[in-house]
Amino acid sequence: MHTLIICIDRDNDLGEKAGVVSPIIGRAANIEAAVKLASSDPEDSDINTIFGGINVYDKLTAEQTDVEIVSIAGDKKVGIVSDKKISEQLDGILAQLKPQRAILVSDGAEDESVLPIIQSRIKVDAVHRIIVKQHENLESTYYIIKQAFNDPKISRTFFMPIGLVFLIYAISLYFDRPGVAVMAITAAIGVYMLFRGTGLDDAVDDFRNTMTKSLHGGKITFVMYLAAIILSLIGTVQGGIELWNYYNQEILVGYLILLMGYVNASIWWYVIAGVLVNMGKIIDMHLAKEKIGKYWSHPFFVIAAGILFWAGSTYILVISQALEGFPLIDNRSRFLIVSVSAAVLIAILGAWISTKSTRKKH
Repeated sequence: MHTLIICIDRDNDLGEKAGVVSPIIGRAANIEAAVKLASSDPEDSDINTIFGGINVYDKLTAEQTDVEIVSIAGDKKVGIVSDKKISEQLDGILAQLKPQRAILVSDGAEDESVLPIIQSRIKVDAVHRIIVKQHENLESTYYIIKQAFNDPKISRTFFMPIGLVFLIYAISLYFDRPGVAVMAITAAIGVYMLFRGTGLDDAVDDFRNTMTKSLHGGKITFVMYLAAIILSLIGTVQGGIELWNYYNQEILVGYLILLMGYVNASIWWYVIAGVLVNMGKIIDMHLAKEKIGKYWSHPFFVIAAGILFWAGSTYILVISQALEGFPLIDNRSRFLIVSVSAAVLIAILGAWISTKSTRKKH
């Protein structure tokens, strides 16, 4: 084949909204996929991308060019995950169709960011961007802005920090402390930016989706997750109380001692929560007759990590005289050696059980 027309849907609206599995190869299959997407969300720009690709396909076909069209979708987690899926699908398509060159069709800069991925595999002759025509008047502009704000990805990014600023300022005015507002707003926006920048918002979304699926699917993990949340809250409160107690003691208190006090008091609550979550997953996989394999090792690794954090925090608190004596073993060197050895042995046991289980399945 001479030319391959590639339509990109980086955030997988085809799969999420229309339930279409990519890659979609051929003119008829792409029209069908575009119609399904239009039926589920008539305002999605990927519809125009596919029909734009079909338009290019028809023009090249009329010129007697050997051409094929394909639509490739990534993942709702736009970034490494989606680009990896696009790369894998593209490799399979190129191996199957063996085109000499390609034309990329997209609806904007986000989809065109995968251009280097495509160019590393095949020569790209052109990039065809689809721009939807709008009336240049106030009403159309208002409509476009309104639709953009209705998009969850845009609204969460735009409205959350603004709403947070107004809320904090209103509270500070209510308590007649407007001077505190600047500091509180700066801190809140800083926390929000760290939250978004570290990807914790994606983790929260994944957790919410997992909880919803577990509830609807009648899985044990739903109860285990609830128990883990409660235990984590208890651990956080317990750690906060211990941190406050250390802060009020007449000892040399630094940030490290406060942190170690928090960890020492709360770590086992977090460990139990982590073990419950992992055991819930294992039980659900067993009931569904799925391969558990490496998941057997997760509870052991959580316990081993808990021992290391607990032993390390205890050691630091004792040598700083913030805590009296080591538990069970009244010798600092022996305590540390026994704790680390126990953690390593538990981790090895978990890895051995996981490996043995995987081999049995094969």
